[in-house]
Amino acid sequence: MTTSVRGGQLARLLGQWHSLPGRHRSPDYAALAGAIRGLLTDSRLPLGVRLPAERELAESLGVSRTTVTAAYRALRETGHLTSRRGAGSWTTLPNGHRVASSGLWTPDDDMDMIDLGVAASAAPVELVPAARAAADDLPRFLGSAGYHPTGLMELREAVAEGYTARGVPTSPEQILITSGVQHALDLVLRLSVPAGASVLVESPTYPNALAALAARRARISTHGLDAGGGWDGEMLLGALRQTRPRLAYVIPEFQNPSGHLMHADLRERLVAAAHSTGTELVVDESFVDLPLDGTPVPPPVAVFDRHSRVVSIGGMSKAYWGGLRIGWVRASAPLVQRLAALRVGVDMASPVLEQLVAVHLLRDAETIVATRRAQLSIRRDALVAALGEFLPEWRFTVPTGGVMLWAELDGPISSALARAAEDVGVRLAPGPRFGLDGTLERFMRLPFALPADDLTEAVRRIASVRHDLDRASRPAWRSPAVIT
Repeated sequence: MTTSVRGGQLARLLGQWHSLPGRHRSPDYAALAGAIRGLLTDSRLPLGVRLPAERELAESLGVSRTTVTAAYRALRETGHLTSRRGAGSWTTLPNGHRVASSGLWTPDDDMDMIDLGVAASAAPVELVPAARAAADDLPRFLGSAGYHPTGLMELREAVAEGYTARGVPTSPEQILITSGVQHALDLVLRLSVPAGASVLVESPTYPNALAALAARRARISTHGLDAGGGWDGEMLLGALRQTRPRLAYVIPEFQNPSGHLMHADLRERLVAAAHSTGTELVVDESFVDLPLDGTPVPPPVAVFDRHSRVVSIGGMSKAYWGGLRIGWVRASAPLVQRLAALRVGVDMASPVLEQLVAVHLLRDAETIVATRRAQLSIRRDALVAALGEFLPEWRFTVPTGGVMLWAELDGPISSALARAAEDVGVRLAPGPRFGLDGTLERFMRLPFALPADDLTEAVRRIASVRHDLDRASRPAWRSPAVIT
């Protein structure tokens, strides 16, 4: 069955879809078509969605039906919309584009992009030796069927030892190995969030978490993070007590995308509030291994858990390599068994060879992670310096860890700037990608996972098109790539 979006829903997503203030306006139909392409660009509007009828959308936007008709025609001409009389119009992939391995829509002849849409680093040099050692270990597992729904015991032991070293005594029976952090989150949501359940998330937050919650048809409420200070403790705890959500999803270590670090006192109070409201806390620890400049990391949220309210998820994507699809869930042993039983109906088990690679990498974790931190510190400083030189009007807090910087722009131009940057070979993830209903247009996530020279060049190109936005006599819309 084709998914449909109603006129009012699309209107909320579109937000301020007209041309930017101070510019010579393009026709309303062109601005509307470009804004819909922008929603496709940052994946808030997926493929195969039936758009509202022309009259319905016109009424929702307060424009003439002629404007919507012309916009739909423009989208059909660029290959972003397919229409059939009597059946409606739905979003499609333009001819000459493909879905790349990263999940992005890219032209077949894609130019050499500087990709700031992905907050992950290249593999460490230790990966190949670890893979060779894992291949040597593989024969002792070949006599079995190879299905291990909870994960290989030696990897579960290694992950459990990591938690114990951080101050959270953990047994291997409390660990479930998954195919990445996103898979871990999806399994927890499948078990804990029935359709229509209330869920509390931060705003801004990880886009794929919002996608997973939408797939569960959760009722999402948000707690807004301050651009400078992060969480307002009283407002966060108040939101928990008022909404009493079934589940709350938080990223306390170098939050994605804001980069904030939650202090220990709030972690303790958050767990107590979750217990009083009957809320399950899902704590995403994707960036916990990446403090920079010697920044001390507070105790894990699970340290304060006395009632099995905290489910911690983590993985190897950020400190090691995104192509190594290894994640995990830390929870009570009974919950791990329930997740494993559910997991059998999803993907049976994680690949044995990849788990063995992870075991070898974790044995060398101290060296690998220290090298990654040093690398990220240099790249962060290069990004900060470039922003200071080329875009001094942008405001941000220098992150003390993680892999990204959350910049407040000099206007609500994030989506427009992301589209313009594609023309000069820079892929960006605009602010609305990290929130609900088209908000956060004044913000942009800028990862510093790429080499320093690439980051400096990317900022230079972004600055050139930022200034062109004010000078251009009319906008130039193009077939975009979807940022994920």
